[in-house]
Amino acid sequence: MSSNAGSCGGGSCGSSSSSASSTGTSSCSSGAAVKNVASQPEGEFVASDEMPVLFTPSAIDAVAKALKDEGEDGDFLRISVVGGGCSGYQYGLDFDKEERMGDLALELNGVKVVVDAVSVGYLRGTVVDYVSGLNGTGFQFKNPNAKRTCGCGSSFS
Repeated sequence: MSSNAGSCGGGSCGSSSSSASSTGTSSCSSGAAVKNVASQPEGEFVASDEMPVLFTPSAIDAVAKALKDEGEDGDFLRISVVGGGCSGYQYGLDFDKEERMGDLALELNGVKVVVDAVSVGYLRGTVVDYVSGLNGTGFQFKNPNAKRTCGCGSSFS
């Protein structure tokens, strides 16, 4: 599932909403903290150092399905912010097998999602959803830090 959010298979990607709260911490083989998360109503999401990004249940289900259908054993989802796109930055969604120093690992109802230390600052408070409709199917990002976004919803500044 190596893909930039704006060019996800099956349609346009953009912004979404979900919520989760930290229910515990464990460590993984790389030594990074893994935060265990359960869903909660979107309106109650408050970003924290332990939970800077929130995934909706539909986004978690979509990631789990993509990992099952396209991933390999040991894969997890890496979400990132990279330079590019029509507004300066774009979201990245990729499968990965290895955590890196400084990564924040989240356990979202059995689905592992990792965010690198630099991207956490850009994504803090973001709600990620997976939507399907007449305008396309894909991940949507509701990022309170984005001052402007492009029409496709996959890049921001």
